[in-house]
Amino acid sequence: MLKQQGSNRIYTRETDANGRTFIRVQGTNRDENRAFIYMARHFHDLGLPVPELYSVSEDGMSYTQEDLGDTILFDHLDDYTLLERTIRALAHIQVEGAVDFDWSVCFPVPAFDERTIRWDLNYFKYCFLKGTKIEFSEPRLEDDFDRLVQRLMSNSDSGLTSNTFLYRDFQSRNVMIKDGQPYFIDFQGGRRGPTQYDVASFLWQAKANFPPELRNKLIDVYLDELSTFMNSEAINVEDYKRIWRAALPHFVLFRTLQVLGAYGYRGYFERKPHFLESIPNALRNLNELFATNNDLATCYPCINELAHALLNNHVNLSPSLVGRDGERFLTVTIYSFSFKRGIPADESGNGGGYVFDCRSTHNPGKYDEYKQLTGLDQPVIDFLEKDGEILTFLESVYRLVDHHVERFIERDFSHLQVAFGCTGGQHRSVYCAEHLAKHLKEKYNVTIHLIHRERGISRKW
Repeated sequence: MLKQQGSNRIYTRETDANGRTFIRVQGTNRDENRAFIYMARHFHDLGLPVPELYSVSEDGMSYTQEDLGDTILFDHLDDYTLLERTIRALAHIQVEGAVDFDWSVCFPVPAFDERTIRWDLNYFKYCFLKGTKIEFSEPRLEDDFDRLVQRLMSNSDSGLTSNTFLYRDFQSRNVMIKDGQPYFIDFQGGRRGPTQYDVASFLWQAKANFPPELRNKLIDVYLDELSTFMNSEAINVEDYKRIWRAALPHFVLFRTLQVLGAYGYRGYFERKPHFLESIPNALRNLNELFATNNDLATCYPCINELAHALLNNHVNLSPSLVGRDGERFLTVTIYSFSFKRGIPADESGNGGGYVFDCRSTHNPGKYDEYKQLTGLDQPVIDFLEKDGEILTFLESVYRLVDHHVERFIERDFSHLQVAFGCTGGQHRSVYCAEHLAKHLKEKYNVTIHLIHRERGISRKW
């Protein structure tokens, strides 16, 4: 299984009989899957850099696609060459990708319009702003929203084309790097819409933290690439660039409000630490935007005031995942052990938790080459993962423990214990304890105390 981010889709890397790897995606919404499948085939046929689609299940709920590896642009934001290639490629997918595109397949709507703008503004108001408990005037905020809607809807790319593809979630985590080239993924939310939105998404991504000089340089590169699609006899390119730039700050504002809504929902309600950690950066972007654009501050006075208040009080925005000083309330203690020596006691005094019996899975300890090794050693890891039983076993474990962790966080509990037992406490239980610890640490803001009892190993982080 591959790590999930903002969606509920399940991604797994699988290998066929010939040793070729591919990615299997299990979706949760047939219409969303249908949109991705259509777009992937359409873009690939046009020679645009997207993963090749291999197969689709009969019910349309899952599909397999090309494995582009594990390298994402987010991990290489200091590589200007990759950033430039990416922003140039964006112009191509927006313009070339829209040629003969069937907008009716888009999910959930075919075009960027007033209704979808208001959806995202309400996303910010109800999933983020109201959760902060900061006082504000709702009529004044709605007045700002009305002006923002009007400004966004008045923007038009008609000088270039009335049909450009809006990627919607164009950010560095959705750009894979293979052989030094960018490839685009997660475009299933795309629709017909203005080009500024994707540039705002990319260059003002909260955790990317691009300096203003770099943003301006990449905007120049993007507009130069975009202008190659323009008929210079029908439109003055420099005038178009000036109008485009004038509209961009409004899209940056809108995109920042939209992602704050997402951070609020994914962080406050779904308790995903990655989104909580992104909030301060997004708030700094919001304040920088108003500080460097007087017209924007004049046009949206209520949002401007809220931006200052939110940044000044962002320490108090975090929910019960963490205390105000950043201390994690919940500690998950994870044991590996041998049943021959008994189940570990819960030293916290709380009792409860889980004890999982790993003895139903294939035992590496039966084979001489593994007897002196443990579940920390790569040959044992390879044996267990190739066999596959342990992975199926852990899928069920993750579902159970995730639910428990989330409820304990909601209720401000301080401790949960999970123990994995096997025959000798050496191979399977060690592997499972390590992987659950990694899974929880990536998904939740909790303290992990990992104890391999029979190995004499204890780690806390």
